[in-house]
Amino acid sequence: MPNPIPNNQQIEVSYLYFDKPFSMDSLQMATDHFNIGFTLQGYRRTITPLHTYTYQAGDVALAPPYMYHRTLPNGKGPYERIMIKFTRQFVQPFIDQMGEPTFLRLYESLVYHFTKDSQKKLRNMFFDILEVYKKNAPYREFILQGMLFRLFTTVLEEHIPAKFEAHPSPLSAQIIDALAYMENHYKSQPSLSEVASYVGFSAGYFSRLFHSQLGMPYGQYLTNIQIRNVQILLTNTDMTIMDIANETGYCHGDYLSAQFKKKVGMTPSQYRRTPKNSAIYDYKNAPFL
Repeated sequence: MPNPIPNNQQIEVSYLYFDKPFSMDSLQMATDHFNIGFTLQGYRRTITPLHTYTYQAGDVALAPPYMYHRTLPNGKGPYERIMIKFTRQFVQPFIDQMGEPTFLRLYESLVYHFTKDSQKKLRNMFFDILEVYKKNAPYREFILQGMLFRLFTTVLEEHIPAKFEAHPSPLSAQIIDALAYMENHYKSQPSLSEVASYVGFSAGYFSRLFHSQLGMPYGQYLTNIQIRNVQILLTNTDMTIMDIANETGYCHGDYLSAQFKKKVGMTPSQYRRTPKNSAIYDYKNAPFL
């Protein structure tokens, strides 16, 4: 379970920095708070029983209470974010003024994208909220309420719609754990039997369960993970194709290029030059998903 809000507080604001990728050890579910966070750097992937979604620097991610989820790195590099946790009681004035449907609409989407200008505005808003929280001055929570409510309206008014990967059927805890294992070890290309053993199932049963819940065979999903990470490196680094092949578990640059073209419909070099890669990447409509 995520750390609860400290006693006698209705809101908590925290800054987190990891100099290398990290994963949540297990499924977690908050019971006493909502959260809303801004990613300052890094790439993350969150798996829930119903959806999988990806976010990166400049995105706002949210989670309501009682939502099981597990968050993983979606690529290499450090991860930095500002997180705001708050109780429903704390935002009740916003709900009373704007209406329950408006507040629920905010949490209908678990991740929001923004233009570069809106990202700068939101970054400043999150840092301002963090600064006020740290001061612990009189009337702090009253001031933070107004700042948080302005943040809500900015997200609702300026976001770019994001899409999720909706699972064919709700994922069991064991399948979510299996996906986390695959995401963390994809470079070594773990076998179906290895992952089945990790979650305590026979290979045959795990294969059937995986296919029924994800809508595709184990091997196809593992390949999708590899290709997705190749795309991230092509878009955000100057690494050579050979270096990317080594980093993502392919034996050689030529083999990577052949597999990438088969999945994405273009070579890695063509993909790197495609103008769409300078904008926010649409993971839901990626050719390999």
